[in-house]
Order: sequence, then structure tokens, then C-alpha cells
Amino acid sequence: MSDLSPQDHARTLVAAMAAGDRTALSGLIRLYGGGIQAFAGRSLGNVADGEDIAQEVFLRAWKQAARYDPRKAAVSTWLYRIAVNLCIDQRRRRGVRLFLGLETLEAAAEPPDPAPDAAQTVEARNQLARLTPVLEDLPDRQRMAILLRAVAEMDTAEIAQTMGTSPGAVEQLLARARSRLRRDLQEGPRGHPRADSDTKTGSTSR
Repeated sequence: MSDLSPQDHARTLVAAMAAGDRTALSGLIRLYGGGIQAFAGRSLGNVADGEDIAQEVFLRAWKQAARYDPRKAAVSTWLYRIAVNLCIDQRRRRGVRLFLGLETLEAAAEPPDPAPDAAQTVEARNQLARLTPVLEDLPDRQRMAILLRAVAEMDTAEIAQTMGTSPGAVEQLLARARSRLRRDLQEGPRGHPRADSDTKTGSTSR
């Protein structure tokens, strides 16, 4: 059994990829594919887009493996930086398509699959349903920071390296995002009134 840490193992895989070993790419996908797909899906609010982004991340990792420098960033940071940039580009393209009428608001706002497995509880689904529009309402950089912390489980320094900013700036982004999330989960994001408020209103109007 190997004594390598996950990051050391990942560096070994990338080195093998640079030498043309496709099985190493499969190993890297097993290590980070699920997390990157979840991050991208939550960031874009769309499961299919998250899958596409994850595929593109690993395609680029394969092509750029020889240029990866372990002295500059961990493999996970390198991969998530690619994912962040792709998500930003995707959101920009989506904004143009919405402006031109080439994509409906409903399709653009398709939520991530709330039931990745049969064991997930109804309460968890309800929480995710509430969280999806709230995340969508966050400014882009706040959303990226909070998802890198919550989904990718990065610490402040790793998020800063991934987003190309300072740890202090990340702390500010996280603080603002958490404050906004707490407020919107209590009051409902702009244009998304709370479900319980709707239920009460509906019950009194009948």
C-alpha cells in the first residue's frame, strides 16, 4: 500500500500524464472529478453544465500536464483554478445568450440535482432547494469563494491561490457571502420569497 499523501499521489499522476500515461488521467479524475463536478454544478446552477465543465477541466489538465509546476500550486489548486475560470467564462456566455434571447431564464437557472443518491432525506432536498437561488443571487466572486470552501473544502490560502487574490480578500469575500446567505435564507433572496411565507399567504387568501 502506498504511503503517498493525496497531493503527492496527484503530483505523481500529473507527471505520468505529462509522459503520456492515460491511465494516470483516469486516476486524477477519480481523485478530483466528483468534487470539481459538484463545484461547477453549484456555481452554474446546472448539473449538465457542471458535467461539461468537469470534462473540460480534465481535458485541459491532460493537455497542460507538462506545464504544471508543483512549486507554484498543489494539483487540486491547479485544477480548481481551471474550473473557476471556465465557470466565469460560461456565466459570461450565458449572460450574452440570455440578452439575445437564445436561452430561457428557466433553462439557465436549472438547479443542481437535489438527490444524488436514494439515501438523501427530504429535509436535505428542501435545504438545497432553498440554497440554490440564494447562491445564484450572490456576486460571482463571493459565490466562487464560498463554494471553494464548502464544496472543494479548501482553506483560505488555497482559495486565495485558486482565485488569484490575497487571503485577506478571501476572508472578506467569505464574510460577506456568509452574511448575505444568512440574511437571504431568513428573508428570501431578491425575487425569491421564502416558501413558508408563500404558504402562509396562500392559506390566508383562500
